[in-house]
Amino acid sequence: MKPVRRKIRRHFGLTAKQVAVRSRRPWYFQWLISLLFVVVGYLVAYWQFAGSGENLGEKLRQATLENQGLQTKVIQVERQLQIEQSAQNNLEKQLNLVQDENIHIKEDLFFYKNMLNNKKLPNR
Repeated sequence: MKPVRRKIRRHFGLTAKQVAVRSRRPWYFQWLISLLFVVVGYLVAYWQFAGSGENLGEKLRQATLENQGLQTKVIQVERQLQIEQSAQNNLEKQLNLVQDENIHIKEDLFFYKNMLNNKKLPNR
């Protein structure tokens, strides 16, 4: 019985050799699986682009027309902005002229009031 115990201890005890079990696929299976994934990916991409190729052309035409429409709107808005800026500049110039005229009129009024006040003082 002792020889059997020794064999069991050698295989399952603390002094037993440690064995690592790894399952590996052969290299040709790995290449085959990677090739399969590449082919499936290519088929999916081909199906996406070739199957919807007719719709792609129509979408391209529609996007081009929409782009042209948006460009005309942008041009219109830019022209409107230029008109508003020039109107703003004209208004600013006119405001400055009116303010200058107002200052001149106030100075004249002040001058005439002083003349009237000076005339009233000696008459008293």
